[in-house]
Amino acid sequence: MESLRQDVAALCEPGDRMVGSPGHEAARAWLVPRMAAAGLEPYAKGSFELPYQPPKGWLANLLGAANREVHAVTGDERLVNLVGRLPGRDPAAPPVLLAAHYDTCGAQPGADDNAAGIAILLALVEPLRARALERGVLFAFFDAEEPPYWLRPVMGSTWFYERQRREEIHCALVLDLVGHDVPLDGIEDLLFLTGMESDPGLETVLRACEGVTSQRFVPTLSRYISPFGYDLSDHHVFRIRRRPYLFLSCGHWEHYHEATDTPDRLNFAKMAAIARFLEELTARVSRARLDGPFEGYDTTATELHFMLKHVAGLAAGLGIRLQSRADIERLVSRLLAGGL
Repeated sequence: MESLRQDVAALCEPGDRMVGSPGHEAARAWLVPRMAAAGLEPYAKGSFELPYQPPKGWLANLLGAANREVHAVTGDERLVNLVGRLPGRDPAAPPVLLAAHYDTCGAQPGADDNAAGIAILLALVEPLRARALERGVLFAFFDAEEPPYWLRPVMGSTWFYERQRREEIHCALVLDLVGHDVPLDGIEDLLFLTGMESDPGLETVLRACEGVTSQRFVPTLSRYISPFGYDLSDHHVFRIRRRPYLFLSCGHWEHYHEATDTPDRLNFAKMAAIARFLEELTARVSRARLDGPFEGYDTTATELHFMLKHVAGLAAGLGIRLQSRADIERLVSRLLAGGL
């Protein structure tokens, strides 16, 4: 747990990691030797850094001057994805990708968004090395996840997948907002997962992970946390390119995109539990056959299984009996209306 605290503190120390800021540069300068010290191998050309330059004038053309002022960027910043590899026993096998972004939305410390995710991934390197997986694991710390880059072609994860990736990805496991307690009585320790619908093999994986660690989790559909038709994080490119993925998050909370998103508000014991769960999840995903069809099967029974186990009391308090897809949709709608 101490390494989680130290890594979060180091990333938050500059005060923010907004693209183009000194803190953004400092975060990258800290992450590169930290990845090397963890024993990861550089992804390409002997370097963890995969720099790229957005097309000149893209921001002015797409968003206009007002948005440029809000985000204090010009659109001409040098962006850098950071990717390292933990080799598997079979170099030809498509790797699992573990991802978290390292930039922040404005001048905010970004402890939960997303230093917590980065710290959890760094804590997994040694445990996964000890497992000697057949399949390699890529550790990707993406740049430019936040606005104005979010969901644009210059978003770090999209740029990596479309222009920097050297191989197929077996499955992407993406972390964002994984350091805080869920702000609802009785389910503070819960972790939410979306994307199980991207491959039938993931349903088997999640059922097999149940009870292996202390971390409680509930899987549901990605469209429930994308009510306006857009994705909220770096799983976006994997979904639109129809690759298996899971997105792990604790949802929104009052400190989301605020200057109050500081390390002292995180639950490091929960983060340690999520790290142990993600270790098991990664190992099982690595062994799983993920042959599709993409979004071609009904996940209702598995969603109900986990919801009845972990949120039945909450649902009952809202007058919802969890028996069908319609009941799941009612519950999710009520939770989202409450700001989760």
